[in-house]
Amino acid sequence: MDTKILLENGTNELEILEFTIGKFSYGINVAKIKEIIPYQPITPVPNSHPSIEGIFMPRDVMITAIDLKNCLGRGSSEENGLFIITNFNRLNIAFHVDSVLGIHRVSWRNIIKPDATLSSAEASVSTGIIKKDEKLIIILDFEKIVCDINPETGLKVSDINELGPRSRSDVPILIAEDSVLLNKLIVDSLNKAGYANLIHTENGQKAYDVITQCKAEGTLDQHVKILITDIEMPEMDGHRLTKLVKSDDATKNIPVIIFSSLVNPEMRKKGEALGADAQLSKPEIGNLVRIVDDLVKKLK
Repeated sequence: MDTKILLENGTNELEILEFTIGKFSYGINVAKIKEIIPYQPITPVPNSHPSIEGIFMPRDVMITAIDLKNCLGRGSSEENGLFIITNFNRLNIAFHVDSVLGIHRVSWRNIIKPDATLSSAEASVSTGIIKKDEKLIIILDFEKIVCDINPETGLKVSDINELGPRSRSDVPILIAEDSVLLNKLIVDSLNKAGYANLIHTENGQKAYDVITQCKAEGTLDQHVKILITDIEMPEMDGHRLTKLVKSDDATKNIPVIIFSSLVNPEMRKKGEALGADAQLSKPEIGNLVRIVDDLVKKLK
């Protein structure tokens, strides 16, 4: 199946691939997908996590296979179905699913936040829900699924210690990150690195509301000198936020750092076209601080 459907930059839309596990429908952002292949034999890995089926090497690239059915607490998959091969956070992972139904183009504004109606397993790894033809499709948080299996794939907060003693900086930084955990880790890491003047918001729309309010009050320079944004967020994604900031004369000089699991060559081109000043993959929290340091020096 061709997963490469062209999306214009900064339109606040995404493509969701709908797939099934049992009788339930789930979704994944097409931007994470490299290809979809039929299930093939894999080599089990001794003493691995219960959700890891094993490894295999199509085209001489080793890929870890994860059983999504097991991750969601619905038992274990049979030796059939499909592998959705993904690339994010610079990892190649194959997710074992039953079938693939198609691709839907949706706006981030139409993604509903999950609530208590989901099972505990689904709720912990769901980023949102879309309604399509009276059917609900649960969008899964694949970064969290992988991080839960192997915490070493998450933010390398320990990298901050390698930066050594640092002086305090009052440069105002605005952060847009929808994951409560990652939002806190980014804020804690920047605080530890000496950056104390932070405003953190839960999505691009909230961040843009801060910018709009500061513009109206004439306080933009006091509150937003640097913007750090994720890409995948409800209401407004990071690409749309970057486009709005860089197309406005009042804000175009604010450095924008895209900090996302989706920074691959294709997405990097999109970010560059929108005017992003820097882009890096989410595990690289130490590099994020180094980039902030460099931008702060240029601001002085």
